[in-house]
Amino acid sequence: MTEPHPAASRRPIVRLWLYVVAALMVLTLVVGGATRLTESGLSIVEWKPVTGVVPPMSQDAWQAEFGKYQQIPQYRELNRGMSLEEFKTIYWWEWSHRLLARTIGAVFLLPFVFFLWRGWIDPRLKARLWTLFGAGAALGAVGWWMVSSGLADSSRVSVSQYRLAFHLTLACAIYAAILWTARGLHRRIAGEAPWRLRASAAGLMVLVLLQIYLGALVAGLNAGLVFNTWPDIDGTLIPSAERLWFDTPVWRNLFENTLTVQFNHRMVAYLLWIVAALHAVDAFRSRGVVAGRNGALVLAAIVTLQAGIGIMTLLHQVPLPLALLHQLTGILVLTVAVIHAQRLSANAAAAVPHSAPFPADSSIPRSTA
Repeated sequence: MTEPHPAASRRPIVRLWLYVVAALMVLTLVVGGATRLTESGLSIVEWKPVTGVVPPMSQDAWQAEFGKYQQIPQYRELNRGMSLEEFKTIYWWEWSHRLLARTIGAVFLLPFVFFLWRGWIDPRLKARLWTLFGAGAALGAVGWWMVSSGLADSSRVSVSQYRLAFHLTLACAIYAAILWTARGLHRRIAGEAPWRLRASAAGLMVLVLLQIYLGALVAGLNAGLVFNTWPDIDGTLIPSAERLWFDTPVWRNLFENTLTVQFNHRMVAYLLWIVAALHAVDAFRSRGVVAGRNGALVLAAIVTLQAGIGIMTLLHQVPLPLALLHQLTGILVLTVAVIHAQRLSANAAAAVPHSAPFPADSSIPRSTA
């Protein structure tokens, strides 16, 4: 029998820590969505990673912050005449979002250093966790890079949809990686899933991330405020090529043409729903993979729910409650997709020793997992 690593007995604590970080990321994603939907993201025009933790504490400090905001295009074009109290509302949204991001960094790094000091981290897990921390630090820099796009250009009243989509997708990818890692520290379930089931589960996870990216482009262009009919879009099921590809160079239509961006978001939604449904059927036809069947069914159901919420959000021209629900359900779809794909992968790794896609998982002795 393989001798367990000394960190094995502390694995539940490490797993709980990762789940706490993942939960904080979900909260930050939701608050970030509210910040964008309330046009609050440009209310703080400076990046102060340390001193920015402290909000304005006096009337003069509030007036100074408001004065800085009044110098940017968003105030002049959208919010001219805004009162100080109205400014405080959008300021608190952005400040809360940034505070949560800083909190995640501290909640990740401080326990991580402690666990390393105590020898509670499996040696082969260290590199992955350091990579996740580095990615999180980069995410903070990307966040400011995104915000700065709405400050530097005198013609913009919001952030660049390119940078918004990259920022959101990177955050979701980091969240998925943390969740996958935490799930990898659970006890494995006997029974190998067919390779095609594992492949389609992984493909669904990638499709969900792609759909999140496309949804961010829709949000960045406010494309949900136009073409508010379904199943037709702009009076037809499939717009003409002249409408979809009129801009030059052609690739810009994928990111800047509101019709093309929304159409692509719809088409990938249909594809995601079809693949999820076929995956569920395949799982139920496969023998001996009960966990895979249940996970596939839940994933197909939540994808269907998300599609319905998306349609309602579009038809009602993106009201704040529905838009927030749509984003939250999107995170839930990603969560279910990651858990499902990881479970099938872990089953395969348990059936074939040292074949897990991540080394840390295969280094956990099955006798002590």
